Amino acid sequence: MRTILYIIQKEFLQIVRDKTMFPMIFLVPIVQMVVLVYAATMEMKDIDLFIVDKDLSIMSRQLTDKFNASPFFNISGSSFSVEDGENSIKAGETDIIIHIPKDFEKNLIKNNKTDVQFLVNAINQTVGAIGNLYCRQIILSYNKNIITQYADMNTFKTLGEFKSINVDYQYWYNPELDYKTYMVPGILVLLVTIIGMFLSAMNLVKEKEIGTIEQINVTPVKKYQFIIGKLLPFWLIALFDLALGLSLGKLLFDIPILGSLGVVFLAGGVYLLVVLGFGLLISTITNTQQQAMFISWFFLLIFVLMSGLFTAIESMPAWAQYFNYINPIAYFIKIIRMVLLKGSGLSDIKNEIFILLGYGTVLLSLATLKYRKKTG
Repeated sequence: MRTILYIIQKEFLQIVRDKTMFPMIFLVPIVQMVVLVYAATMEMKDIDLFIVDKDLSIMSRQLTDKFNASPFFNISGSSFSVEDGENSIKAGETDIIIHIPKDFEKNLIKNNKTDVQFLVNAINQTVGAIGNLYCRQIILSYNKNIITQYADMNTFKTLGEFKSINVDYQYWYNPELDYKTYMVPGILVLLVTIIGMFLSAMNLVKEKEIGTIEQINVTPVKKYQFIIGKLLPFWLIALFDLALGLSLGKLLFDIPILGSLGVVFLAGGVYLLVVLGFGLLISTITNTQQQAMFISWFFLLIFVLMSGLFTAIESMPAWAQYFNYINPIAYFIKIIRMVLLKGSGLSDIKNEIFILLGYGTVLLSLATLKYRKKTG
């Protein structure tokens, strides 16, 4: 035990003396929380809308007023020509064109139906898909208002006896549909992953580069003592960054913390065994910090993109969903969102905890076996 404590003391002294460590430990979490939460968002606001109203009737104006009043749309221009709107799209000034044809109101009153055309710039798939969805919602709302307004006046003779259906929506776990509430827990996972994996991967390799690993290898320090002493400081640092990230998330974004913080840190401690084991395994097969950095970034990028942080796992193809059975980041994102947003307890996440515990045991065992300590 005393030997492990000496190694831990040595590691903390190296961290204090390394001028690049403190920015990574303190500045990286702050930058990630402040920048990524706003940048990594699927919310669309100020979508540029071009209006082509060839009817200029009361009903067409009511429709365009609904778009103008929406917080998601910004009226970028209007004209009587669809070609002007298309030119605006080509110039990058417009995202969507709404084309209200002539006799819009006449057909709506006389035939109980009419057409509206939307031309969507889909070069950005997110803007195209979400913008089109917003347009459909406004049209549905407008259509409901029209039916309610004119049903009692017998304007729509085919409707017969009109009965209104009111639908009340209740959103669980994120009542305000605030995207930051959804993203902050995922960013926390990314934060501790980067800190744990990169620092542990580069630490042992740094010993190789400066030649001190040979001095350690000829000492009577046992292999398990050396590895525990190497990894424990970064385990504690990553847990500290998790606490810092949670504090920033609460202070800056007011994220809900409905579950137990003890469960969060327990799951975080188990998850970090996986991350540190992965980093240590990388360090045993590389000889330079540059190699360790490239390999760590390669796996980290794949794991993050497939984890459900930015896109729902359910919307991925079947092979990608199967891949996430071996993706540790996906498990921890699920855990931290369940605990923070739903208030889940240990019994609700026990399966994920056991999987991560097994994952970490395998990786640490492989890394320990891979590391060859020379005794003389």
